[in-house]
Amino acid sequence: MSQDHEGQRPGHDGGQRGSAELYDPETDPLATYVLEPEDVATLLRRVVASPGAQAHTSHAPFTGAPIAAVPLSTPDDVARAARSARAAQRLWSARSVRERAAVLSRVHDLVLARQSDVLDLLQLETGKARVSAFEEVADIALVARHYAARARRYLAPRRVLGTVPGLTDVRVLRHPVGVVGIIAPWNFPLTLTLGDVLPALVAGNAVLLRPDPQTALTALWAAELLEDAGLPPGVLQVVVGDGPTVGAGVVEHVDHVSFTGSTRTGRAVAASAGDKLVPATLELGGKNAMYVADDVDVETAAEGAVRAAFVGAGQVCVSIERIYVHRDVRDDFLEAFARRTRDLRLGAGLDYRSDVGSLTSAAQLATVVEHVEDAIGLGARVLAGGVHRSDLGPWFYEPTVLVDVSPHGRLFREETFGPVVAVYPVASDDEAVAAMNDTEFGLNASIWTRDARRGAALARRVHAGTVNVNEGYVATWGSVGAPQGGWGASGIGVRHGREGLWETTRLQSVAVQHGAHGALGLPPFGLRRLFELGTDVWPQVYTELLRVMKAARLP
Repeated sequence: MSQDHEGQRPGHDGGQRGSAELYDPETDPLATYVLEPEDVATLLRRVVASPGAQAHTSHAPFTGAPIAAVPLSTPDDVARAARSARAAQRLWSARSVRERAAVLSRVHDLVLARQSDVLDLLQLETGKARVSAFEEVADIALVARHYAARARRYLAPRRVLGTVPGLTDVRVLRHPVGVVGIIAPWNFPLTLTLGDVLPALVAGNAVLLRPDPQTALTALWAAELLEDAGLPPGVLQVVVGDGPTVGAGVVEHVDHVSFTGSTRTGRAVAASAGDKLVPATLELGGKNAMYVADDVDVETAAEGAVRAAFVGAGQVCVSIERIYVHRDVRDDFLEAFARRTRDLRLGAGLDYRSDVGSLTSAAQLATVVEHVEDAIGLGARVLAGGVHRSDLGPWFYEPTVLVDVSPHGRLFREETFGPVVAVYPVASDDEAVAAMNDTEFGLNASIWTRDARRGAALARRVHAGTVNVNEGYVATWGSVGAPQGGWGASGIGVRHGREGLWETTRLQSVAVQHGAHGALGLPPFGLRRLFELGTDVWPQVYTELLRVMKAARLP
């Protein structure tokens, strides 16, 4: 955001909301930025699409200029890709976990070495600031490193106590499901494609990936990276198209589906998967809340709130949209939060000079504008932002802080998915927790207090899959050994950690009964001998055995 004004933002005339001077792409050097045609062509050849396929033209949010014409897959293409993935999976799953993990280890090194290229691509396709794009690079490095190091342990057979201790040897095994379908959104096109692909691959699965058409180039770049890291051809197949046709086709042909998107679409995916008895992992919508307790340093809490609410222009599944502030620190917090929000640098550029970038589409801008205008019409006040910055690009919107938001407005309960946050006063911890839980969603939450023990106790009372104390979302998301998932309308299943890896495996219990044929010169013994005692005797014998097992504290 330009800082050459005092108390008035460009295009903000005397407190009246509205657009600034219209953006002129001819004056913006980004409008002349063009991906090398041969590089784009190489990436697009990785899409499984028939000759002469229709195409989707994606546009750069910074400028509105076209990026690439991405070929669209048909339902027949999806079926063909699934068959190829299934054939490749047989050989891939036959490799040792150590070999599969080595591919992930190389992904870690390559994504860091090539980050400049993918940062440019992420910014061009999503419009996010470079610092937000870097979070995706860091995330992939963390995920790749974690599963490369831990996969053997997570997938190792587990021994459990058998029916007859010493005679029954039981192992619990994990097998890959086969082909995992990943239906990814546009807002995190590296994290929510490659970040979900990696655990599925190291478990021994093949992957059928459908990225959003707007951000397909980033997903295709990730596919190229995997091949360079040693992934055999065919194990990862990429199809591109809309949800009702291509997305539905993915669900039709896979053994597990992973979907990230809206709750409404997630319900449809879950219904379709359930009809086919295909398990599903769903990360859906959220209306994530933060609580600022009465003992905080307000500057510290305000800085954390700015990052939690406005990273990625608010287009982050786990970003904060509701802040509840204890009334004892409300005024001081609001002053610090609004000031820091106004100080954010809003702009385009393939560098680190901006804090917040553009919204990704006209549709997202429309939702943000509708929610803000509806709230203001019902009495809300704007402390910062509230302006469509068309002087910077077609879909820029200033980070916005609102107070006095009516519970009857759309902003109060619906997910905005943009750079807008509402602040509400509360009188106690109990009131804050009740307000945070007053939603159908339960994805992420944040609590700020000087007392870590108090914060942890409050966190356990919040109905959300992840809760951060004195951080907005990075502490849980970046701790990739811990599962990340939603409650309620925010989804089912998890990503990250051993649980996220296990999502794409099938369980098998194998029990080996020793002694059935005799051993060490002894006649057959074990369960066979027990049953041969007769139905009037063996239940009594086994009853005494059960009592002995309990006395021995056997689990």
